[in-house]
Amino acid sequence: MPRLILGSSSVHRRHLLGRLHLEFDILSPDVDESALPGEHARDLAIRLAGAKIDRICRSADVADAVVIGADQTAAANGRLLRKPGDRSTAVRQLMDCAGKTVSFHTACVVLDGSTGRRFEGIDRTRVRFLHLERPRVERYVDIERPYSCTGGFQAEGLGITLFESIESTDPTALLGLPLVWLCGVLRETGLDPLGPDRAVPTSPG
Repeated sequence: MPRLILGSSSVHRRHLLGRLHLEFDILSPDVDESALPGEHARDLAIRLAGAKIDRICRSADVADAVVIGADQTAAANGRLLRKPGDRSTAVRQLMDCAGKTVSFHTACVVLDGSTGRRFEGIDRTRVRFLHLERPRVERYVDIERPYSCTGGFQAEGLGITLFESIESTDPTALLGLPLVWLCGVLRETGLDPLGPDRAVPTSPG
């Protein structure tokens, strides 16, 4: 089986990929995540996911590997939302989202190093936020400190309490890695999580 590399420093993506019970290495690509002038959130997500793959290819031998790069962006009313970085920005950004629908674009790029084949996927998840009161938002931010999360919340944690609804074709995409799409690509590259070469653990006793 080819070697699998996750190009991400995100603990959440590491946990998501771990659901597939595949062994993988982790490399953390350092890329500039600044948006280009006028760049749409969807285009930015795809570009950054690809840039992470390119950075890994320049720093490591991936000839026998399958490499995964991913990125997520968000936009409300055409305005790009990013990782808040601090408390005041997180509170302000969440208050700006109150009562609105925010589109999250989760891009995933996979490189099959043995063939040079490159796969690109993008998921759009629409999140409708509740009409939030500032004290509630401040309590959330103080509890979870989601400063490095796109949009300023963690959907896998208390962030779910801020939502009215979620519309998506892949429930894992909002968490940072679209596993439904990714599993299809991994099957094509010889890394089927349920392939016949996978050992089945025996039950104790």
